[in-house]
Amino acid sequence: MKHWRSLRFDFQAMASPCSIQMDGQDERTMRHAAAQAIEEVRRVEHKYSRYRDDSIISRINQSAGGAAVDVDAETADLLLFADSLWHLSGGLFDITSGVLRRAWDFRAARLPEPAALQSLLTGVGWDKVERTGSTVRLLHAGMELDFGGFGKEYAADRAAAVLHGHGIGHALVNLGGDLHALGARALPGLQDTAWQIEIQHPRPDAASGQSALAVLALQQGGLATSGDYERFFIHDGRRYCHVLNPRTGWPVTHWQSVSVLAANTTTAGALTTIAMLKEADALDWLGAQGVRYLAMRHDGQLLQH
Repeated sequence: MKHWRSLRFDFQAMASPCSIQMDGQDERTMRHAAAQAIEEVRRVEHKYSRYRDDSIISRINQSAGGAAVDVDAETADLLLFADSLWHLSGGLFDITSGVLRRAWDFRAARLPEPAALQSLLTGVGWDKVERTGSTVRLLHAGMELDFGGFGKEYAADRAAAVLHGHGIGHALVNLGGDLHALGARALPGLQDTAWQIEIQHPRPDAASGQSALAVLALQQGGLATSGDYERFFIHDGRRYCHVLNPRTGWPVTHWQSVSVLAANTTTAGALTTIAMLKEADALDWLGAQGVRYLAMRHDGQLLQH
């Protein structure tokens, strides 16, 4: 007789601590499915990492200002997704804006030189990217594509798809805080209850031990969070975070964090980033997208829908 059990598999990927947790009765199938899902995460990372010279993204970036690069169907679909996000966000979600990181040294906590930032801004612009169904070309030398805005979230969705393909119906994929739930819990006593997700407080209080902003229930689909606490520095009393407006090159300041629940993790992650970039207009915009959210404003006010 088989008994329900919960297994958890921890691993490192995309510079983040990751895990896959699942409830089931067939341990052999669960372990095999987890191994295949982890392999899928690594495949996505290797294919789209800008840190690997052999990735498709590096090949595209190395050809900037030169010939078009052939891309496969998966990459073409992700480029189409990036295009839809650029239009949906009014040009704020721009996967060519990664070059701006060259001007920002968060380790040294140093503000960029205005001339250097302005020079990089000339190479930012999704409208400077030529695409056909099977090729992509960056018009100017020095331009770059960066899938960091949705790569980890896409990997979470792909891992969940692999688990589903192995008949797993009760699982939680967590890639550095980007989550995909594949059905509710199934253990006796927890049956049909949602996974309980602790959202990190953007300003944890060491004195009180408060490290969680809230606990959200996730039963099916994606949950992602963006915030000003992931990479930042304080200069003259002002916080500068890694979420950069592609029009100005300067960090956003309106939100401490934004969490979004959506049909999948890729969508949730993109919407959180766009919300951060939308600043004061974010909640009206998220409302128009018809998604649930939890957001903490720069002044500490917590808003939830």
